[in-house]
Amino acid sequence: MNWKQVEGNWDQLKGKLRTKWGKLTNDDLEQARGRRDRLVGIIESRYGEARERVERELDKWIDQLAA
Repeated sequence: MNWKQVEGNWDQLKGKLRTKWGKLTNDDLEQARGRRDRLVGIIESRYGEARERVERELDKWIDQLAA
């Protein structure tokens, strides 16, 4: 799955994102609205993780969705 597909299926994927990253709120997901850079920033701030780590984890999660 690529990021365009994530954006297109954002409403369906929000629940899966909250399962993976439980600290995300509905407001966080509404702010991100499928935009990768915003989502990375929100996860980074909620979890106190380095941006690069969040990007890797998010990319890995997206790849797993496609499998």
